[in-house]
Amino acid sequence: MNITVVGTGYVGLVTGVGLSHIGHSVTCLDIDQHKIDGLQQGIAPIYEPDLEDMMKQSIQENRLSFTSEPQAAYGDADIVYIAVGTPANFDGSADLSYLAQACSDIGTYITKDVVVVTKSTVPVGTNDRIKKMVQEQLKRDVHIQMVSNPEFLREGSAVHDFFHGDRIVVGAETLEAAATMERIYSSLNISIFQTDIRSAEMIKYASNAFLATKISFINEISNICEKVDADVEAVALGMGMDTRIGSSFLRAGIGYGGSCFPKDTDALVQIAGNVQHDFQLLKAVIDVNNKQQASLVEKAKSVMKEGLQGKQVAVLGLAFKPNTDDMREAASLVVIKQLLDEKAIVTAYDPVAMQKAKSMLPSDVRYVSSIDEAIVNQDAVFIVTEWKEILNYPLQNYEALMNCPLLLDGRNCYSLEAVQRHQIDYYSIGRAPVICNRIVT
Repeated sequence: MNITVVGTGYVGLVTGVGLSHIGHSVTCLDIDQHKIDGLQQGIAPIYEPDLEDMMKQSIQENRLSFTSEPQAAYGDADIVYIAVGTPANFDGSADLSYLAQACSDIGTYITKDVVVVTKSTVPVGTNDRIKKMVQEQLKRDVHIQMVSNPEFLREGSAVHDFFHGDRIVVGAETLEAAATMERIYSSLNISIFQTDIRSAEMIKYASNAFLATKISFINEISNICEKVDADVEAVALGMGMDTRIGSSFLRAGIGYGGSCFPKDTDALVQIAGNVQHDFQLLKAVIDVNNKQQASLVEKAKSVMKEGLQGKQVAVLGLAFKPNTDDMREAASLVVIKQLLDEKAIVTAYDPVAMQKAKSMLPSDVRYVSSIDEAIVNQDAVFIVTEWKEILNYPLQNYEALMNCPLLLDGRNCYSLEAVQRHQIDYYSIGRAPVICNRIVT
């Protein structure tokens, strides 16, 4: 099938590359000519494991192309995937301006009957609006069928998720459109759940809101654990063994970030408000997360009685999670702002996200090229992203290189048993601190 994917962000690019890899002819459209120029040369604008290699292979095999010209993208399309951004407005609602432009172009340039597949995360009822907007712009006598096909790609493992997801959700307005989606994904060994369009739209928001709720819940438990001398990791393990609960997303830390959870939880609160429903639970989830992101520096202030002013501090990990360079809603943005407000001198390191971080952080942050360089002669180290490189970093190096080995671990990267074998003051999330080789209760 000839497929056009509108938008080359995380969702659009991974979707386009994945569909081309399973045999479809895919054209990816984006209005950013600079981005298109790079993509045509096989250069991915985002960091995602395996994505660039797979993209280059599909380009070489003539199954994948990129353009900024709508006429070239839509002229021969059988299927159009909409994967444009829907960023949050100030009130938390989804900004649908990019989607509206895509609808206008689809109606203007399609030449035959098409199935329009919405990958973008959109409020319930938006697919009805999409169809109406496309039809208002039609220049030819063609038929439009709508499908809601929400994405569940995790940044850092998006390529893996495309081929090995838990399910594919298809909300179609006709049986014919549903059958078309079955054919598109037939080579993937993934269960397809078919439902109505509005339920499919809600599944995306409900899924992300529930996962965010699990994160905020375990973080609240971690705060209690610190006060009652319990170990949140043992608590989470014991909870997760209950099949009704499950172990995923029960890892305590300094909160969630990224492009999905913050935006989608805010949007769902707004959606609920639009139908006069006060979503109190989700509001609490958001509030807990906001406070959790600020907790690491507050912990440092309570430990460093003389304060942070003039202290040399390192921040390890800037991206909102490992294996991505995405800085959107990253906890590091909150942590570093707090540190600078406290007049600390900040050095930062991340394996891939530093270039993007420079455009989002104040200019007085110093960036270095290794963990060793980041922590040498530092008074404190803050771990914000649990990169594998950080997880495997030798604890003895903190002893050897820092002025005073004080480690504030926002992702519980190290076991307490391992830390106890070193002369490190270690503070983590939901666990008792380790101070100079002894547990303090």
